[in-house]
Amino acid sequence: MTGRTVHLDGNPVTLAELPLKGGGQAAVFPVEGDDTTVVKLYRDRPGPDLERRLARMLTMSPLTARPTDANQPPELAWPTAMARSPEGEFLGYAMRRFGEPQHVQLVGLFTRAQRLRLFNDRADWRFLLGVAWNLAFMTARMHYDHLVIGDFSSSNVVVDANGFVTFLDCDSIAFTDPVTGEPFPCLMHTTDYSSPERQSGAAATEESDNFALAVLIYQLLTAGNHPFGGVPHDSTPESTVKDNIAASVSYVVRPEAVVIPRGTVDPSVLPPGLLTLAHTAFGAGVHAPSARPTPEVWLRALDQERSRVQLCRARPLHAYGSHLPTCPWCTRAAVTGHDAFNLPVRPTIPAPPATPQAREHRFGLLKVLGVLLLVVLVLIVLGHLS
Repeated sequence: MTGRTVHLDGNPVTLAELPLKGGGQAAVFPVEGDDTTVVKLYRDRPGPDLERRLARMLTMSPLTARPTDANQPPELAWPTAMARSPEGEFLGYAMRRFGEPQHVQLVGLFTRAQRLRLFNDRADWRFLLGVAWNLAFMTARMHYDHLVIGDFSSSNVVVDANGFVTFLDCDSIAFTDPVTGEPFPCLMHTTDYSSPERQSGAAATEESDNFALAVLIYQLLTAGNHPFGGVPHDSTPESTVKDNIAASVSYVVRPEAVVIPRGTVDPSVLPPGLLTLAHTAFGAGVHAPSARPTPEVWLRALDQERSRVQLCRARPLHAYGSHLPTCPWCTRAAVTGHDAFNLPVRPTIPAPPATPQAREHRFGLLKVLGVLLLVVLVLIVLGHLS
């Protein structure tokens, strides 16, 4: 599948030899001589249903009804052309390229090393709060246009240096053809972001998107911590995030029921309004889809906090909510020795103790300086006498 020629709307292009990324079902290749386009090729021969899905998507123009910021990239990496073999066989589709260094996966914001490498001195808590707002806004816009993300995860979203987000892998989005009424469901999901009903095989819905959105917002606001991490006291050590979601066990809601991983950021870093929404999403909302906060509810709560962020005077990249009297990141660094945002301060290396030879050398220099000082004083006195 590499280094081959494919046709995009009848125009031949040559793909790069190596893919940008690949999974079990498809691989994404750059187009030689075109830095703006990539082509997603399916590993197995795609069937007529997938071809029909892509054909219908190419007739749609989602998220165009409302304006966005002039500097904002598209919120969707929507298909732009069918990819076919020279013989006309359907192989995949083309889309606009969103990749490093201009765009990075959302998961890159979940670790200090990646934040510093990819965003330098920009990715403090205030920046993460803004990304969370943009993510909720994108989700609200998609639901407004009757699109269900379905496979919603930190790997399917990219973010740029301004915090704007774009959703990838749009061929998995669930929608109903506005012309024919034919439904196109989402058949994919990522377990760490899947609600219990999705794990059980139910169709993707706006409510299942709302569950994934809540998890992603919580991860952003805690510098990467998953709200269903840890091992419940009444489970086996092999318990996974998927298991904890299915059992509705979140340390955010039930900290007493979970062995919380070392280094986990305390949920209290979330302002009260946002923490209340997290409690709802990871408590009653786990098994009651209608109880989950909607993107619009998250937007209102996030919007209130964006203007209230406090900046720490002690250390760079330390920002925090207005509800806290002191910087939680400084406190955490003092207790754990780990700064969630800054590189460790290099300790000052003390000078090695002087050897006897070095001490003798210094003493000799002091004697010479003393003699010189005495001579100067004598000359000054003689000058006054004359």
